[in-house]
Amino acid sequence: MKNLGKKNPKANLLDYGVNPVKNVFWNLTAEELTEHSIKKNLGVLSDTGALTINTGEFTGRSPKDRFIVKDAITENAVDWSPINLAFPADKFDALADKVRQHLRSQELYVHDAYVCADKDYSMNVRLVAELPWSAQFARNMFMRLSDETVKTFSPDWTILCAPTFMANPEVDGTRQHNFAILNFSKKMILIGGTGYTGEIKKGIFSALNFILPYNKGVLSMHCSSNIGADGTAVFFGLSGTGKTTLSADPNRALIGDDEHGWSENGVFNFEGGCYAKVIDLSEEKEPDIYRAIKHGAILENIIFKEGTRTPDYEDVTITQNTRVSYPIFHIDNAAEGSKGGHPKNIFFLTADAFGVLPPISKLTNGQAMYQFISGYTAKVAGTEADVIEPEATFSSCFGAPFLPLHPTFYAEMLGKKIEKYNVNVWLINTGWTGGEYGVGDRISLKYTRAMITAALAGDLDKVKYVTHPIFGLEMPTTCPNVPSDVLNPKATWSDKIAYDKKANILAKYFIENFKKFEDKATDEILAAAPKVMSVV
Repeated sequence: MKNLGKKNPKANLLDYGVNPVKNVFWNLTAEELTEHSIKKNLGVLSDTGALTINTGEFTGRSPKDRFIVKDAITENAVDWSPINLAFPADKFDALADKVRQHLRSQELYVHDAYVCADKDYSMNVRLVAELPWSAQFARNMFMRLSDETVKTFSPDWTILCAPTFMANPEVDGTRQHNFAILNFSKKMILIGGTGYTGEIKKGIFSALNFILPYNKGVLSMHCSSNIGADGTAVFFGLSGTGKTTLSADPNRALIGDDEHGWSENGVFNFEGGCYAKVIDLSEEKEPDIYRAIKHGAILENIIFKEGTRTPDYEDVTITQNTRVSYPIFHIDNAAEGSKGGHPKNIFFLTADAFGVLPPISKLTNGQAMYQFISGYTAKVAGTEADVIEPEATFSSCFGAPFLPLHPTFYAEMLGKKIEKYNVNVWLINTGWTGGEYGVGDRISLKYTRAMITAALAGDLDKVKYVTHPIFGLEMPTTCPNVPSDVLNPKATWSDKIAYDKKANILAKYFIENFKKFEDKATDEILAAAPKVMSVV
């Protein structure tokens, strides 16, 4: 897109109550925004041409400081909880006035874009930011407008982003000085006190997670997706389960790596870019991401190797949550139009550090909804302070922090789509086998890829299955290019009684976690819970 430079700032920003006294830069190119960041000493270039920045105090999202305005639209619809914190409408108005007054005195960067590749559901978004790299992040992550459409652009939602504005909790009603607040009545997101760019992306994702399912009948999904000769596939999974790695397939085009919708037209990407972790990144492990880090990309909170401009992706001095954002066209194998048909296969990924779950199993519709609501994976010893043995982690719908509605709302919508389009749903364990973490071994990535390839190709449609006695999962007895003894987890343990005991422990974690969803879950979902068995 050519540089549209400055417009008449007052004619546009006065709509939001922002009466700027300094320059307002509209829809600058990535090159211009990078130049502004460098000139303002807000970033430097890496040796690949990527802009490197430091997001300051916050190097990740702050879930306890994300709020939703409670009003006539949200009061009886939002699942109010420690994840979805209510914020008074009058407090929002007062705080918004303060943010506008703050922005008035800043040079401003405005970026116009849209989200949702399916034009039937696209939503125009305008970001008004005080930092050039905030605008560049939006340019990377949201979908880009043509030169013609930008001239007549009108926003559906607006984001006011003021990282250097600090709230006064006692007066403003926030928990501390930083905040991210969604207002569905005013179609506005306020972000202040934090420079972490992920708040911009996740704010819009949270809005779509309400609007699309609740108002449009479209399932919103925190997942990656790709497409090949055998159709569209969707991959759900929490951090560390292999979602990005396993969806990056040289034989399949990438629809998107994080946020999608599933409408009557099929699967579509919400975003126009990728926001990937770069901790321990290497060209060998993640070639697509590694090669995408070039001019136009933004690296966050990385350290250079001494005396160079070469990023040291192993250095966690600032944070383990080092990140890169880049437009999806930096990926050579990106799917044209960022859309696909209805999925033929859905994969739930879990890194089971207990060594209990099978490396691949086929789910019934009820099990799919149960596992979706559970959103299980496990932390391993040493990854966090005080974690000395495997620890079960659950995040409903594989994205709890971004879901304004009750998890069963999304799960039942998923179940209906699985049934309507006859989708195969698979649970993939990318974690441990032969024992829990510290005893067994991590399941070979080569075998995991082979199992997913076999599922996609239909090679597992006619093989024999056996049922897991505790989790009720259907486990294939054979799979091309995978040793049969790998497919049944109990067979890989030398101590079979120890396996049963550990499986019971994990089953109890599932049952305990699911208690908070029981009152709104259907009988079909409840019947899919694991069954604790007696161990002799």
